[in-house]
Amino acid sequence: MSATTAVEMPEIGATGLTPKEVVQRIESGQSNAVKTSTSRSVRDIVRANVFTLFNGIICAAMALVLVTGSWKDAVFGFVIIINTGIGIVTELRAKRTLDKLSILVASEFLVHRDGKDVEVSHNEIVLDDLLWIRAGEQVPADGQIIQTWGLELDESMLTGESRTVRHKVGEQVYSGATAVSGMALVKVNAVGGHSYAATLTAQAKVYKKTVSDLNKGINTILKFMTFLVVPLCVLLILSQIHTVGGWHAALSTGEWRQAVVSAVAGVVGMIPEGLVLLTSLNFAVAAMRLARHDTLVQELESVETLARVDALNLDKTGTITDGGIAFDRLVMLDAAADAACERQAVQALYDCCDEEQPNGTGQAVLAGLKAQGHGPGQVASRVPFSSSRKWSAVRRPDAGSSAATGREGNETWYMGAPEVIVAALDGDYSDVLRRVNDYADDGNRVLLIARYDGPDDPLHTGRSPQTAASAKPGESDGPRLEAQARPVALVLCSERIRPDAARTLAWFREQGVRCRVISGDNPVTVGAIARKVRLTGDREPVAMDARTLPEDVDELARVLENVDVLGRVLPAQKRAIVQALHTQNHVVAMTGDGVNDALAIKEADLGIAMGNAAPATKAVAQVVLVDSKFSHLPDVVARGRQVMANMERVASLFLVKTVYSALISLGVVLTQIPYPYLPRHITYIGALTIGMPAFILALAPNTRRYMPGFLKRVVAFALPGGIATALSVLLAAWVLPPVMGWNVTGDAADLSALRATSAIILFAMGVFVLARVARPLNGWRGVLVAVFAAAGVIGAFVPFVANFFALILPTGATMVATLIALAGSALIFALCLWLAPLVRGLTGKLSRRH
Repeated sequence: MSATTAVEMPEIGATGLTPKEVVQRIESGQSNAVKTSTSRSVRDIVRANVFTLFNGIICAAMALVLVTGSWKDAVFGFVIIINTGIGIVTELRAKRTLDKLSILVASEFLVHRDGKDVEVSHNEIVLDDLLWIRAGEQVPADGQIIQTWGLELDESMLTGESRTVRHKVGEQVYSGATAVSGMALVKVNAVGGHSYAATLTAQAKVYKKTVSDLNKGINTILKFMTFLVVPLCVLLILSQIHTVGGWHAALSTGEWRQAVVSAVAGVVGMIPEGLVLLTSLNFAVAAMRLARHDTLVQELESVETLARVDALNLDKTGTITDGGIAFDRLVMLDAAADAACERQAVQALYDCCDEEQPNGTGQAVLAGLKAQGHGPGQVASRVPFSSSRKWSAVRRPDAGSSAATGREGNETWYMGAPEVIVAALDGDYSDVLRRVNDYADDGNRVLLIARYDGPDDPLHTGRSPQTAASAKPGESDGPRLEAQARPVALVLCSERIRPDAARTLAWFREQGVRCRVISGDNPVTVGAIARKVRLTGDREPVAMDARTLPEDVDELARVLENVDVLGRVLPAQKRAIVQALHTQNHVVAMTGDGVNDALAIKEADLGIAMGNAAPATKAVAQVVLVDSKFSHLPDVVARGRQVMANMERVASLFLVKTVYSALISLGVVLTQIPYPYLPRHITYIGALTIGMPAFILALAPNTRRYMPGFLKRVVAFALPGGIATALSVLLAAWVLPPVMGWNVTGDAADLSALRATSAIILFAMGVFVLARVARPLNGWRGVLVAVFAAAGVIGAFVPFVANFFALILPTGATMVATLIALAGSALIFALCLWLAPLVRGLTGKLSRRH
């Protein structure tokens, strides 16, 4: 528990729970603790990296080889163990980084205990606590209102209804709702798992896998391999038993051991064991790199979504502007108004803003007026500002009233959005709106002050007999805008634009990401700011009032194609805008910091919340910009693009090995020949041409834009290289024995010579494929290929390495045959690459005809 808060709260008579009572409730399990996490638990990380289908296949294959006594051919199993360990360690480091960063965005709540107000975390709230609910906070536990200062709740997270609800003393509030305006003191009567929205809140914050294009593609590859590996392994064992004379001969001579080892060589090659590991590593490393830039990724897989974003919806306040507002001046609408009228308007403005929890505009106006020497006046009743209502009001005594005038001595002042107030008034005030638009065109935030003098109180929740008699059926009996009020003055405020906003938006334009500004403010004001930051470059941004938007989602999608700025947007409309963009197959990112952004952020493919956002907004966002800097977004998107582009390279590299291993195994089964290389050969070659280079390529800089069709491109890349490699090895295995006079089924030395030659061919083809994947080969990529190619050659001259991996350097006639085979392999590789686009073009034409 933190020390006593420095925030001054209203005086209340109750003392709240004592420290002893708090401890008793915590010990009896009556605290608000719920199992939530912004990242996976240690157990989940270990389970995800260890207990995988392919680790199971690898372990089974390693066990088979160890049973034969050929432990050197089981080295591939230990490589898998090392890779799994690397994956666990990296994800644990990412978890620690993210958990530490998530503490920075965790919210605290104010409770009244032992006569003092103290701040506690969500989990430290206990049953019967006296809890303060303040504007911008998500209600953390269910409770009953004890006292209220105009509390209005957005319960859309619970009911789906975007209209705010004004609560009274004695009414129940539920966790998951969000305070939009006002404040209340609540007695907690349900905590933790017993609260109404505990499940909802947990789902919003828990780690979850995002099924994406990358995951779908890799899962498709893995599912295909699952059905292929097991039957092919059985067939390989049977074929290898046949090559040594059948089961009787194999068991009597011990040749069954070599048959099993040969079969395992085929199985190991088909498994893209490092692909899943590298995917997890890439996500984790990207999250850690973003964390160094104060960007919290709450779902690791959402890093990939960053790359696919092509529509970015920006909330103006807190994103393009820094949230800072300055009061400029008050402009009287009546040029003939005297000083007394202006003083009354200024006083009314002060009183309308002087709420318990004023919003940013209210705070700016209060600060400006206080600097001019103004202070609070007498207020009889008030209606706090609401984002859905878009106005606030006070009723205060009229200093100029008298019995002679026949007035009851009260006046009601309204302050809020000019369009909303004017629309509710009787009379033609188009000239007022023209002045509002003129000021807004200059980038000002404009508010309207209106005054009503009358016998009834439009702010009272009840009605006078006279008003009730004339009320329309179904008309609300809550606070209302009186139609007889008249506009008095305009309030001009200005927003501070972030210095990096224009540069950041320019980057998105260059990257082909369509940016739209969606705000609850005047569309003309928002349009002026969008113009200042060059939202659409040299083109004039098209602004629109959201109140004229169609409700039909398809029609809304068509309208949005030609709109850059939307003003006066309600929370439900923000969500509808995201849904409309989805119908056009856009991948949508939504930024925001207010509670009115939470629904849209949850609906978007990628929700991005500012660090100073309301708790509800941060809870549903996948990414939180901890320091609230909009300029981090390009780095966020670039990191996602790096992950996607590099994983496509890596997946292509692994899939080539899968293709050639499957084809070689099939050729071996069909022609009943000994398997042309050992498991230790594929371990050595795979490590130098696939495994280690893949780790480097996966983390390399890459700014290529995302293009749909990950799996199709990976398969199209892998097939030519895989087929060429398989043909080269199989042709060597079929042609060399009769040409060289090798008895590969009866002479171990001849079989070793064939396998050594096949391993050399396999290594050369692996280098060709690596060079193709790493293109362009200028700079460090060419060095990468050269280094690993040289490492493979040098290793064959190191006695320990050569003996361990059974690497034999050919001499004499074998050397000549190997060089001829290598030349043929290079020719086959070039031929397959040349034929591939021709075949794709032909199949494309045939598919279009059908």
